[in-house]
Amino acid sequence: MVVTNMEEGFERRDLYNKENINTLTEAYEQILSVTLEDITREGLKNTPIRAAKAFQFLIHGYNINPEEILRSALFEEDYKQIVVVKDIEIYSLCEHHLLPFFGKAHIGYIPNGKIVGLSKIPRIVDAFARRVQLQERLTSQIKDCLQNVLNPLGVAVVIEAQHLCMSMRGVQKQNAMMTTSEFTGAFLKNTNTRQEFMHLISADLH
Repeated sequence: MVVTNMEEGFERRDLYNKENINTLTEAYEQILSVTLEDITREGLKNTPIRAAKAFQFLIHGYNINPEEILRSALFEEDYKQIVVVKDIEIYSLCEHHLLPFFGKAHIGYIPNGKIVGLSKIPRIVDAFARRVQLQERLTSQIKDCLQNVLNPLGVAVVIEAQHLCMSMRGVQKQNAMMTTSEFTGAFLKNTNTRQEFMHLISADLH
């Protein structure tokens, strides 16, 4: 099912699985009924279907093949220095409590005869992040995808994120951040190469 919305002059096309939407809507109706709220009142009567559509959007990464995204924009190029795309926003759902975690991903690779179109790296980050996730797994999946498709001389992935399961509940530490990293090839074997990447993602070069 395709739903097109016009907002502020921009077209947004949302793709929904109608059967899944119906199932999720019923589930959210049951969840809301536990709150003892009147789910028929104006503010809540359409909330179950809105929540169902939102949840399906938040996990739409399962319908995307990240490796195909990379393969769609590969170019031969004899460039063997570090390529970095940093400060890529990530939004995901922690698999333990289904609460959001969000932050930034920093990606680097050293080409080995092939480079990839710039926009494809944030796209594969989204494809993996828009799933029920763990930050550790997300970091590894991005690294593996780049390594498998590009076969570069090395891949570096660093993710820093805030987890609402720790900020809103449990220990309730609002400023705590989690950092994960994965390295292959030259980034793993060569300390200077890894340090150069870490400098590039931390430096203000604007």
